[in-house]
Amino acid sequence: MKQKICMLGGSGFVGGHLTRRLVDEGYTVRVITRRPERHRELTVLPTVEMVACDINDVQALQAQFADCDVVINLIAVLNEQRAGDFTKLHVELPRRVAQACTAAGVSRLLHMSSLNADAKGGSSEYLRSKGEGEDSVHRVDGLHVTSFRPAVIFGPNDDFFNRFATLLSLSPLALPLACPDARFAPVYVGDVVDAFMKALEDRSTYGQRYDLCGPKVYTLSQLVEFTARAIGSGCAVVGLNDKLSRLQARIMEFVPGKPFTRDNYLSMKRDCVSDNNGLLLLGIEPTPMEGVVSNMLRPREVRARFDFFRRAARR
Repeated sequence: MKQKICMLGGSGFVGGHLTRRLVDEGYTVRVITRRPERHRELTVLPTVEMVACDINDVQALQAQFADCDVVINLIAVLNEQRAGDFTKLHVELPRRVAQACTAAGVSRLLHMSSLNADAKGGSSEYLRSKGEGEDSVHRVDGLHVTSFRPAVIFGPNDDFFNRFATLLSLSPLALPLACPDARFAPVYVGDVVDAFMKALEDRSTYGQRYDLCGPKVYTLSQLVEFTARAIGSGCAVVGLNDKLSRLQARIMEFVPGKPFTRDNYLSMKRDCVSDNNGLLLLGIEPTPMEGVVSNMLRPREVRARFDFFRRAARR
């Protein structure tokens, strides 16, 4: 019989893809979410159970883990909407998850971290908090942890290329781009899901931490310019120097949703690349981003997204 999985963050971008793959492979999946009614596209899957649970309550987590074989934690935020979010979700939550696993008798945990996560040497609070949470779960005796440290993840409905596509659609002439020379090795969401699936029941992955990267390195400017071509935009991408990049971050973190913050700026001071690609170690051939991104950013879809924002602005 296939194992039963309890997943935190299963309704998000990576979680949605992973949940569907697990169901396809015959696993039973319990997805913990704040509002199950908002994710009906997952409730129709035959072996998925959506459960509302307070992730701040160790005993509530323990109760949900009790009849499961594996726990997967994907919860993270890129920006703090409230002070302390990084500590709450990246440090304290993994510790509670590990504690609940131990109390519930679950010995297997798959944990989503981030490339360049480093509790002491991270260039930003985001990276330091991710590193601290990752380290904490690996220190728990009797808990077999595998961590995944992906670069920027791309794929249908991602928050990276789709966000820049929207910004380019809304910018009539030029898009000022902070940190244009920051380097990235974008990784395909399908490859990230493959990594989780490969490690799920493989004892050789116990205790391992896998960097997950795509096959090629690009500057941020190259990625945004590629996005512009993919959507048929004539918008010019204008790279900002370091001083103006910091100024943009200071201003943009006061915009609703905080699309770019000073902590994001600090994260990009370190290249999001790795010389030790865990996909290759797991026997997974990294997927190039060009074909996937071109197909998912068809001009017709971007124009529809632009029309939506234009209508919303008139209300």
